[in-house]
Amino acid sequence: MATSSSSCEIEQLQKGCYYEWMSVQATHIVDLKEVLTSHRSKDDHKLEEVVGKIVNDFQKYTEKRSELSRRSCSSYFAPSWNSSLENGLLWMGGCRPSSFIRVIYSLCGSQAETQLSQYLLKVDENVEENHGGSMSDLNATQLAKINDLHMQVIEKEDKITKKSANLQEDVADMPIAIAAYATDLVDGDMLVEDALDKHEEGMAVLMTEADKLRFETLRKIVEVVTPVQAAEFLLAGKRLHISLHEWGRVREERRFECARTDAAAATGGAGTEESKRSATC
Repeated sequence: MATSSSSCEIEQLQKGCYYEWMSVQATHIVDLKEVLTSHRSKDDHKLEEVVGKIVNDFQKYTEKRSELSRRSCSSYFAPSWNSSLENGLLWMGGCRPSSFIRVIYSLCGSQAETQLSQYLLKVDENVEENHGGSMSDLNATQLAKINDLHMQVIEKEDKITKKSANLQEDVADMPIAIAAYATDLVDGDMLVEDALDKHEEGMAVLMTEADKLRFETLRKIVEVVTPVQAAEFLLAGKRLHISLHEWGRVREERRFECARTDAAAATGGAGTEESKRSATC
C-alpha cells in the first residue's frame, strides 16, 4: 500500500483517470446518438463497431482502476471527485452491475408505453415501424436470458458484499481494536499499520472483483440484445451516469450557497433579502 506521502499523488492519478473516463463517455454519447440517428434497419456494421469500441473502452478503464487501486484503494470507496449523492449510491467503488439490467427493464417499459400511446391515440400516423431494434422489441428468449443474468449477477453481488462485511468486521478485531483501546496516540505501531495495509489490500481485491463483474455483465448484455438495443442501452446508461454526477454537483452547490447565506445572516451581515433566501434553503 502507498505511504502517506504518496497517497495524495495516487489520489490525483485516480481522479484524473475518472475525469478522463467521464470525457470518454461524453464522446461515446455523441457517437451513439449519431449512429442511432443514421442507422438503417439492415446495416448493423457501424452500430456493432461503435458498441464494440465502447465495451473495449470500459474494459480498459476497469483495468486501469484495478492497477491504481492496488497502490491505494480507500479513495475509491468515498471519492473526493464525487458528490455526496453519488457516494451514497456507490457499491464497491462503482455502480451495482445489477443496475445495468434495471436500466434495460426501464427502457423496455418506457418505450412500450410510448408506442402503445402512439398507437391508441394516433399521435403520429407516419411513425416508422421499428425494425429489430428498440428495447420494447425484446423477445421472449432475450428476456429469459436477461432475467437469468440478473439472478446470477445479484448472487455474485451478494457474495462480494459478504466478503466486504467480513473485512469491515475485522477492523474491530485484533490488533486494531486493542491498539486503539490501549493508547491515546494517533500514530499506530507497525502491527497496526500492517493490519490496516492488509485490510486495504483486501478491499482492493474485492473492488477488482466487482469491476470484473461490472464488465462481464455489460459484455453479456451486449451479446444478448441486438446492435440497436445495445446502443440504446449504452446511451441510457452513460446519460444516467453523467446526469447523476451533474445533479449531485448542482445540489451540493445549492446547499453550500444556503450555508453561506445562513452564516452571513447569523453574523448580522446579511440583509432582509438574504434572510428570506436562507429560509427557502
